[in-house]
Amino acid sequence: MSIWTRGAAAVATLTFDVDAETPILAEGRRYAEQPMVMSHQSYGPDVGVPRILDLLDEMSIPATFFVPGWVAEQRPGLAASIVERGHEVAHHSYSHRPPTSLPPGAERADFERALDVFTAQGIDIVGHRAAMWSASLETHSLVREYGLHYDSSLMGDDRPYHVDTPLGRVVELPVHWSLDDWEQYAYLPEPRIGSVIESPVKVEEMWRAELDGMRHYHCLFNLCMHPFLTGRPGRMLALRNLIAYAQEQGDVTFARCRDVAEWAREDTDTPTRPLPTYDIDESVYPH
Repeated sequence: MSIWTRGAAAVATLTFDVDAETPILAEGRRYAEQPMVMSHQSYGPDVGVPRILDLLDEMSIPATFFVPGWVAEQRPGLAASIVERGHEVAHHSYSHRPPTSLPPGAERADFERALDVFTAQGIDIVGHRAAMWSASLETHSLVREYGLHYDSSLMGDDRPYHVDTPLGRVVELPVHWSLDDWEQYAYLPEPRIGSVIESPVKVEEMWRAELDGMRHYHCLFNLCMHPFLTGRPGRMLALRNLIAYAQEQGDVTFARCRDVAEWAREDTDTPTRPLPTYDIDESVYPH
C-alpha cells in the first residue's frame, strides 16, 4: 500500500468551494441587480458554511474550503472563521473566472489579487483550485512560483500525482465530475448553471459506490461540494450519512488537502504525470 494513504484503504478529502456570488457575476455583473439570483448564491457563505462547520465539528472531520478572494474580501471574517475551527482555506482564484477564458496576463493578475487578500487577512495558503477546474497551461507554474504546494483541478488519476513545471514539481490532488455536487444539485433558470435537481438519496448512493470503489483500489476520494448547494437541509443529512458510512468502514482516513499533499510529497512512489499537451494537426482539427 502506498505511503501517502497512511495505512488507510482510501483517503477522503471533503472540499467545499465557497463560490458565493462569484460564478454568477462571472457570467455578467448585471445579475447583481437580481435579488433572487444573488440570494441563491449568498445562502452558501451565510447559511451553508456555518451549518457545514457545525457538522464537521460534530463528526470530528477536517476539511478544506476553497475560497475566491472576492468572497473573502466581501466577508472579512469568513476565512478566519473556517481556520479557527481547524480547517484549511485554499486559493480558488479572485473572481472565479476560468483561467482558460482569460486573455494573456489576466490569470496572473487574478491569482495575485486573491493572494493579496489572504495575506492581508493573515490566512496561510498552500493549495489552489482553478475556477470551474479550468486550469490553463500556466496555472501550475503560477502555483509553484508563489510557493503553494498543491493544485486540485485535473483529472489524470484518482490518486495524488506530481506535475512538473519549469520551477519544480506541484502535487496534483485530482478531481472528477462524479464527485461534484454541482452536477447533481445546481439549478437556476438564468444564468443557466445547471438544469437538474437530483434526490439527495440518489446522490448519497452514488457517492457511497464511488467510495467503495476507491477503498478497493486505494484512491483519493476528493469530494467537491458547494455550500449554496450541499448546505441545503436534506442534502446535509445525505452528507452526514455518507460520513457516518465511511467512519463505520474503519479503513477511511479523512484529511485536509494540505496534509494529503504533504503525504504525497513524502511518498517516493507518487508518480509524475505530464500536463496533457498535444501537437495538433490543423488539417485534421482546423478549429
